[in-house]
Amino acid sequence: MTQAPLYILGIDTSCDDTGVGIVELSASGSVQVRANRIWTQAVHAQYGGVMPELASREHVERIDGVMADALAEAGLKVSDIGAVAATSGPGLVGALLVGLMYGKGLAQALDVPFFAAHHLEGHIFAAASEDNLQAPYLALVVSGGHTHLFDVPEEGKYILVGATRDDAAGEAFDKIARLAGLGYPGGPAIAEAALRGNPDAVPFKEPLQGQKAFEFSFSGLKTAALLAHKAGAKPEDLAASFQRAAVHVLVKTTRRAAEAYGRQTVVVSGGVAANTALREAFNQTDLHVVFPGKGLNTDNGAMIALAGAAALRAGRAPSPLAAGATAYAPLANG
Repeated sequence: MTQAPLYILGIDTSCDDTGVGIVELSASGSVQVRANRIWTQAVHAQYGGVMPELASREHVERIDGVMADALAEAGLKVSDIGAVAATSGPGLVGALLVGLMYGKGLAQALDVPFFAAHHLEGHIFAAASEDNLQAPYLALVVSGGHTHLFDVPEEGKYILVGATRDDAAGEAFDKIARLAGLGYPGGPAIAEAALRGNPDAVPFKEPLQGQKAFEFSFSGLKTAALLAHKAGAKPEDLAASFQRAAVHVLVKTTRRAAEAYGRQTVVVSGGVAANTALREAFNQTDLHVVFPGKGLNTDNGAMIALAGAAALRAGRAPSPLAAGATAYAPLANG
């Protein structure tokens, strides 16, 4: 454990957000987010999805500025940084390499520890840090690229309980928003349109109904949305009906898993965790549900800095500077 406050800088360039965050790790082990700066790439809107090569170039162009903004927000100089963490996977390899190499170079120049962080673990810590949460708990990571449900019986141990068989939830939001002409990114577009729509207008069937496992599937909802669109469903009705169906399956499956694993506390994180309907549905259950704080739902550098702080608290050895970027990196280790 550190003997004095330590400032940890975190970098995430796993997809289309350039994120740099700084957290303060106190001598007692408490953590406070000091800065969280994100540059969200707008160039992908015209394509309705992320273009990997363009994402990598945008990261290269923006990371210096985002870094400077984070230091200014925290009121720190670069020489004040005592450790660096950067996402090594999963994600787009070209995009990951920008932040990973930047973080390694910074750590080497400052002669401070470097930690290669797992993107999903960062999402989990983004929520867990809100309550200084201690294991055991369940963790649902639901975003544009991931829909994973983990049991966390102890700090640093992750058991995969269930995952999507096809599209991630956020990916389905993006595709249906594009289908209905609602814009990109799809999560906020669907949520806004749903406020004006009738959730009973399109009768979506519940995916994997009656399953004994804890898996998710969104491809059937996507197909049903296409058929409804062709049949003339209004975009706002399609949005409201799809959102309700997606929220229902996420909450129902997570509740079943919580009961099966004997967990009362559930962490819900990732970009889709910002969805108001999802939050309201979880808050109506008897579970203790913890969401990330403001600005920590989508991909960001502060969550990676929080993962670095957790590694320091646990006494993990720094990562070798030879650590590489990995497109597919399972988190489960139990």
